[in-house]
Amino acid sequence: MLSSQRRTHILETLRTEGQALAGALARELNVSEDTIRRDMNEMAAAGLLKRVHGGALPVAPDLPDLTVRRSVANAEKAALGARAAALVSPGQMVFLDGGTTTAEIARHLPRDMPLIVATHSPTIAAEFEHHAKVEVILIGGRLYKHSMVSVGARAMAAIDAIRPDIFFLGVTAAHPRHGLSTGDFEEAAIKRHILDASAKTYVAVTEEKLDAVSPCRIAPLDALTGLIVPAGIAAERLAAYREAGAAVME
Repeated sequence: MLSSQRRTHILETLRTEGQALAGALARELNVSEDTIRRDMNEMAAAGLLKRVHGGALPVAPDLPDLTVRRSVANAEKAALGARAAALVSPGQMVFLDGGTTTAEIARHLPRDMPLIVATHSPTIAAEFEHHAKVEVILIGGRLYKHSMVSVGARAMAAIDAIRPDIFFLGVTAAHPRHGLSTGDFEEAAIKRHILDASAKTYVAVTEEKLDAVSPCRIAPLDALTGLIVPAGIAAERLAAYREAGAAVME
């Protein structure tokens, strides 16, 4: 097998499995572990994967700040926001996570719909300035500025006092095997806490977040009520998510 073929196989293994073990790949491809390790080292130097003891992991998605993320995939996020907002009924308590896709959900909620909106993001709360029939509950705590959300013990205590009907969870990555993840440990803990308190949880993800893994796990796919994805993604790519227990909404 050519080195280019081995490396393509390593990348495909990372995409489907979320990790690549040198020993297992050596046996599968009938080559030495030294050969696989050399391939992985060269791929890591090229920025194609992250080397760890015994194998490799996908390169974690970069975590640009909120201002930068506002300019990325705007049309895709707007379409996801409209589809997610259509799941909301008058009179419900809706918890909106931080993030740019969630902001699109907020923008697509009808201004004349009576709702209680809870959020730990001051930027999301500000989206409802002109929604006369929306009561906003803003969860306080230590501000994690990268995502502009509150985290920590004070935020968790406030979340304990509410029971949202719907939680729109934001993530940086979704993977069939490794589930939903994000880049910060405390933020992941807050997201799990809100999920546990909510009757239903939906995640709307842009295509670039699929088949990716971030450092901090939030929850498995089967913890969701629905995974909302952009239209037009190949059925075979989504099959693994359905097999993992996700109710995929195209």
